[in-house]
Formats: sequence, C-alpha cells, structure tokens
Amino acid sequence: MAAAGAAATDLEVVRGKRAALYFAAVAIVLGLPIWWKTTETYRAPLPYSEISGLNALQLRLMVPITVVFTRESVPLDDQEKLPFTVVHEREIPLKYKMKIKCRFQKAYRRALDHEEEALSRGSVQEAETTLAEPQEQAEGSLTVYVISEHSSLLPQDRMSYIGPKRTAVVRGIMHREAFNIIGRRIIQVAQAMSLTEDVLAAALADHLPEDKWSSDKRRPLKSSLGYEITFSLLNPDPKSHDVYWDIEGAVRRYVRPFLNALSAVGNFSVDSQILYYAVLGVNPRFDPASSSYYLAAHSLPHVINPVESRLGSSAASLYPVLNFLLYVPELAHSPLYIQDKDGAPVATNAFHSPRWGGIMVYNVDPKAYNASELPVKVEVDIVRVMEVFLAQLRLLFGIAQPQVPPKCLFSGPQSEGLMAWELDRLLWARSVENLATATTTLTSLAQLLGKISNIVIKDDVASEVYKAVAAVQKAAEELASGHLASAFVASQEAVTSSERAFFDPSLLHLLYFPDDQKFAIYIPLFLPMAVPILLSLVKIFLETRKSWKKPEKTD
Repeated sequence: MAAAGAAATDLEVVRGKRAALYFAAVAIVLGLPIWWKTTETYRAPLPYSEISGLNALQLRLMVPITVVFTRESVPLDDQEKLPFTVVHEREIPLKYKMKIKCRFQKAYRRALDHEEEALSRGSVQEAETTLAEPQEQAEGSLTVYVISEHSSLLPQDRMSYIGPKRTAVVRGIMHREAFNIIGRRIIQVAQAMSLTEDVLAAALADHLPEDKWSSDKRRPLKSSLGYEITFSLLNPDPKSHDVYWDIEGAVRRYVRPFLNALSAVGNFSVDSQILYYAVLGVNPRFDPASSSYYLAAHSLPHVINPVESRLGSSAASLYPVLNFLLYVPELAHSPLYIQDKDGAPVATNAFHSPRWGGIMVYNVDPKAYNASELPVKVEVDIVRVMEVFLAQLRLLFGIAQPQVPPKCLFSGPQSEGLMAWELDRLLWARSVENLATATTTLTSLAQLLGKISNIVIKDDVASEVYKAVAAVQKAAEELASGHLASAFVASQEAVTSSERAFFDPSLLHLLYFPDDQKFAIYIPLFLPMAVPILLSLVKIFLETRKSWKKPEKTD
C-alpha cells in the first residue's frame, strides 16, 4: 500500500513538472513573440537608398533651339552641310550639392518657303507675327532665325533681336568660320532668353549660403500651388479725402491678363478692400526746403507691421498672400514722398518688400484743396498705379529684366505684360526650386525616421514618399529631355507628396512613447505570471541536477 502511494506521489510530481515546462514553453515560444509583434511600432519600408541618391542628383536642363538659316545668311558651302545638330553644355557654378548643367541643343536647318517669305517683310515685328501663325512652340524651346548680313529686317546697327515670343533673329555672316561666329551669337541670345546663373541663384536662395547672394536674390516668392493677391486702398483721413478707385476695371484690364499668362505657375485669386483711418506706423519728417513730408529709406521696414495688422488676409489663407497698398496720406502730412538710401525721392513714390508685396503713396493734387470744400473728391489715376503694382508683381515672382547681348534690339512684353520666354524661364526656376525643396524634405524625413525608431510609418505615408521620389526622378528626366511643362508638373507633385508625408500627423502618435515606457507598463502585468513559472523552472532544474549527482547503490 505504501509503495502504491509513493508511486502516485511520483506521478503527481512528474505531472507538475510537465505542466510547468508546458507553461514556460507556451509563454516563451508563443506568448513573447505575439506580445512583441502586437506591441511593436509599425514601420512601412521606405526607399532609403534612393532618397540618399537624390543628394547626388545631377540636373541637366536642356534647351531645344531650332536654328533656321535663310538664303545668303551663310556661305553656300556651309548651307550644303545643313541640317545637323550642335550641342553646347555648361555647368552653372553654384555652391549647391545638386549639380546643375545647362544644355543648349541647336538643330540647324534651312528656312522653308513660308519662313523665307515672312523674313522678307518690312519689319521684324511683322515677320514675327507671321511666323507665329502656323503653330505655337512648346514651352522651353526657342527658334532663332539667321538672316542675311545686309538684311533690312533689323536696323543696320543691330546684330540680333529678341521679341515677346519664343523667337529671335540673328544676323548671318559671310565668313569661312560662319557657323562658329553665328553659334556664339545664338548662345548669347539663348542665355538671355532662358537660363542664367542669377535666375537659378534666386530660385535656390533658401538652399545657398547666405553670404553667397545678396538679399535681392531672396526677393522672389517661393513656389506654391496658389497665390492670393489683395489690393488695399488706405484712406487715413476720410474727412478730408473722398477717394474713388476703379479697382474692378483695373483688375480686369491689367491684372487678369498678366495672371492668365502666369496660370501655368499656379492658381491666383484677387480681392480688394478699402481701409479707413489706417495710418502708417512711422511719423513722416517735414522738409522745410520743399514744404513736404518724406519717409526715409531706413524707416520703410517699420511701416509694414502696423499696417499688416489691419489687412487681415494672411491669417486664414492656405497660400502665400501678396499685399499691394495704395496709401493716400492725410491732409496734415501732404504731400508725402519716399526717399531712397541716398536721400533722393523715388520716382514711383513706392517701395516693395520681398515676399510680402508693395506700397505706393498717392498724393492728392494741391490744387484740389483750393477749388472745393472738404472732403475733396479724389479719383485715382489707376493706370499709373497699376504700372507700379505690375512692375512690383514681376519682381516678386522673380521676373527681372534680361541681360541682353550687345547690339541687340529688345522688344518689350505685349498687352499681358509677360513675354513667353519669361514664363519659360520662370518655369525652369520653379522646377529647380521644387526639386531642391522636395529633395531636402525627403532627406530630412529619412534622417528623422532613421534616428527615432518609435515613429509610426503608415502605408499611406510610405506611399507618399515613394510618389515623391518617383516624381523627382521623372522631373529630372523631363528636364534632361527638354519637356519643360511636364517637368514642372512632376516637380510640383514631388513637393506636394514630400510635404504631405513630412507633415503627416500620424508621425507624432508614438513620438513621445519610447520603449522604456512600454516595458514599464507591461512588466506589472507579466511579472505575477512569470515569477511562478520561473520558480518552477528553477526547482525542476535543481532537482534534475541533484538526481544526476546522486550516487547509485551497489551490493
């Protein structure tokens, strides 16, 4: 009977050991992996290698140039060599990690019959209009017509012509090195109409060292999907001035045509307002010599902040806001003039602030005070005002006057206030700026996610990153192929996707929940279960070890 009880006891001990081992095995083999997997931070895979390769990206900005030779523009032996293609490439010397090269691909050919007829007309403007009728040129491309050395299409003292469209005219030469001489003239004209170092430096101003470029290079607005333009009339003294301005007609006649020409750059919205009793934040100084008041150049930055608080347009806007203010000074400070750094009055009586807008002071004619009682009716010369505001708008978008080559006849813009090749130059600058911004954003995001391991990376965030990388690569390929319009669209997609991924709110969900806090939460839960299992395993180990060392009995 005692032997049976001992056997039962041994059987219970064995069952207890097996149960402890099974519990330990389930907890270690199954429980821990499930707990670790269900509590880990989800991180979708990202193309880190491709993102790091974007820093070494080389941009080749290809400018397709069609060079058309008329009869007697070059020697007959040279005309027989047509058509052929010449490539001229140069590197833009900028201190930036992204190497930028400008590639001028010149396709030489003879003039067609209708081109010969158009270039035989009396004026170059008439010839340009006739040549543009059959078809419009693609964005970023240029056509240069080489005319006879003695042609009357250009004045005799002019060697080239740059018009409002994507065409130019260059005089030929009867010389054995005609192609080389004409080729250099074409490059000079093409550089004035396309890409220059200053244009790209202004586009990359936020990415270049501050000591490299002056503040003027930082004047243009940053690239955006849309812009809001606000025209404000400031009447600080309505008791003395009853001001009327036809802003609706001015926007329709002058502003809208310009913005329609810029529609490829982004969406525009225009509004206007009249603010009464809105004064400048700086007291003008009186000049006894001229019996007038003036604002010194050093005081102009202090004018904007007090006035900006009354505008109320940028607080609720998703896009950059451009403010154009027409200020009619009060009677006590009339007339009011703006002085430059040298103390001379500014001809336009206006100034502009980079990436903010411009202010123009509109003085009332002193004769108006003698002819009537107060308030004096003031009708604003809207043409003169819009000339100033449109000039400031061009500067704010980085559309500066080109550096034309010597002896070049330059034609100004048409009624819309923007030349076709100026739009191309702006698209080039915006494309490069977008690629630089997207590359910087993606690189910063990859570095951030690499350093902080507990940031959640959802699939939609990873998808935006992949889209941004693909868009950057596509934009670079389109620029190298000379497809400017599609390259600009791809660069916008790259910026949009990269910023959408960088500012995704889900990246901050577990940013302040590190691993040590996770262990601090789960240890009180698992410790009561783990202690009995560990003690049972220790007991089993000690008993097994003792049984191995127990000496065997011998007779």
